[in-house]
Amino acid sequence: MDDRKLKILAAVVDEYVRTGEPVGSKAISKLDNINVSAATIRNDMAVLEQLGYLEQPHTSAGRVPTFLGYRLYIDELMTLPDLSDEEKSRLDDMLGDKDTPEELLVQNAATALTELTQCAAVVANSVPRFSVISRVEVIPTGKRLYVILLITSSGSIKNKACRLEFDLNHEQLEFFTHYIEENLNGVSVEDLSEEMFDKMVAAVSAYMVSLSPLVKGICELSEDLRHQELTVSGGEKLLSCSELDKMEVVRFIEHKNGLTDMLEETFNGIKVKFGSEHNSFAIGNSSLIVSKYRKGGKEAGSLGVIGPMRVDYKKIIPYIEYLTQKISFFMSGEDEDIIFGTDDETAPQSQERSITDGQ
Repeated sequence: MDDRKLKILAAVVDEYVRTGEPVGSKAISKLDNINVSAATIRNDMAVLEQLGYLEQPHTSAGRVPTFLGYRLYIDELMTLPDLSDEEKSRLDDMLGDKDTPEELLVQNAATALTELTQCAAVVANSVPRFSVISRVEVIPTGKRLYVILLITSSGSIKNKACRLEFDLNHEQLEFFTHYIEENLNGVSVEDLSEEMFDKMVAAVSAYMVSLSPLVKGICELSEDLRHQELTVSGGEKLLSCSELDKMEVVRFIEHKNGLTDMLEETFNGIKVKFGSEHNSFAIGNSSLIVSKYRKGGKEAGSLGVIGPMRVDYKKIIPYIEYLTQKISFFMSGEDEDIIFGTDDETAPQSQERSITDGQ
């Protein structure tokens, strides 16, 4: 893999992304930065095919990149452009400002990505790693009906309605509330477990068996807290893409939570993952491009797109970078003018870009 072959591979990827057609040696030889004959290019493309970076869809056709070719291109060959002031202004208009509610910021960013990339947008709210249970309330709301509120130090609020066999009197409700406070307040979300709740069910049942549904309700709420809330918008973009298998897309939309484990992994910068690399990713000929956004220095969630493997990475990655950085600074209450100033050496646009492969 000398420099010439790497340059030819990069040119094939760029041309294929641009045209969607298999790339031949003649097309590559006409490029300004390729100064060798079409015959030499054909030989190098044949070597790249043998190495698994290119493939030939038909006998007489040109070549297209394999996922290994895309991986090498993204990890080592691709040069990302900076966004223009016009592009930044457009993204700012679509995103909102520092007064926009956090949930709406992320929703706006997903809508912007769907519109600008023609891919599906994926958003996952991360589980706060150091969040603890700060309050649990049981509120009577009707005949034998009680609502449980579970509140964490990070501000997450979960609620669930539970129906009991009979109404609780003041003493019974006070006992349960006191018991829950003693056993759950200050407990880390990560430390909540089924075994812990089994012991709690046994303990309250010894006092009154009819209280156990309330403990089971809290257990179910804690399960929600420990898992990411994952949403995929713009799924119709995937269904209308001729390069993706429609049945695989339908299976992915139905079971999108298969992405949760991957999105929970800690990483810096942009992460690019191909469907061909992992059996857990339902859509074979696809790519996932995602980055984390943060709040107060801690992971708050992930934002990215899912589309065919032949997407314009040079266009999409800067969009995702800019949006996740902007969301992070808005959520952290930083001064936008200082953080995004062009004269500031620490501004996000000046930081070293990091792209990981999700392995």
